[in-house]
Amino acid sequence: MPLLRVRDLTVTGGPLTLVRDVNFDVNAGERVGLIGESGSGKSLTSLAIMGLLGEGLSARGEVSLDGENLLSASERRRCEIRGNRMAMVFQEPMSALNPTRRIGDQVGETLRIHQGLSRRAARTAAVELLRRVEFADPERYVRMYPHELSGGQRQRVMIASALSCDPEVILADEPTTALDVTVQRRVLDLLDRLVDETGCALLLIAHDLAVVSEVCDRVVTMYGGRVVESGSVAQIIDEPRHPYTRALLATSTALSVAETSSGANLPSIPGSVPSAGHFPQGCPFRDRCDRRVDACVEMPPTEVHGTRSLACWNPVDDSELVHEEAP
Repeated sequence: MPLLRVRDLTVTGGPLTLVRDVNFDVNAGERVGLIGESGSGKSLTSLAIMGLLGEGLSARGEVSLDGENLLSASERRRCEIRGNRMAMVFQEPMSALNPTRRIGDQVGETLRIHQGLSRRAARTAAVELLRRVEFADPERYVRMYPHELSGGQRQRVMIASALSCDPEVILADEPTTALDVTVQRRVLDLLDRLVDETGCALLLIAHDLAVVSEVCDRVVTMYGGRVVESGSVAQIIDEPRHPYTRALLATSTALSVAETSSGANLPSIPGSVPSAGHFPQGCPFRDRCDRRVDACVEMPPTEVHGTRSLACWNPVDDSELVHEEAP
């Protein structure tokens, strides 16, 4: 049985369905990338898994941690699990950290709540956690406030907090988006190393396929609040079958080329992501897809072939993949 099992996860807000019938697994020690443009439903999915949906939003389906369905658990039970067995690294640490409290108090808070440590013991543990995430002088940083730290330092504080109780699963929601390229690399390398050391599972939410391909074992592509394709990194990166996954890969590759080529023409996906809950009926990508057919007015079934799942009426076939790779 997978460590984290998501089945038919659906998130609604009033009359709108924002995430629909999401299915994927994360095994112990595995790294899974959840990719898609902003507005595809990635963050809502992660918040539903953690039980942190905002007011007016509700989730149904199954989110099981080691066989226990968290969606049917009491709020008290979910609080016991959050931060202890499952932890989250948010996209913008300045929003997640309390500006009025010192870093040491915030990192140690989870240990006090879930492990019953005294204030002094939690502070000592906070120093060691900051040392673990590569703060050269952690004794000084535990006395500081969030505004006194750089963006990369604040993100490392969030990682230290997430690791404080040795969770079985870490969810990282775009953990490097607000950082410059050099700091992004350092934070990703750190997260990669710590996941290796602890053996925890990682669900990495990102829109950057290059990042996912370096860190993850498997990839889940979301669009319109649905999973449209999933598979191993090699399958998704080298042989994308869904037109949306292929378009994401094309834009990501073009951006990498543009970094070294002046005047490069960058491909883009036509149109824009509709607002949540307002995607077209049927395949949510059909209005932007160059491969749409009449059948796309209906949602395609998800077909599973080995380790790959795919929901598309007109997927990319082998001959097209060979043609794309030809010089």
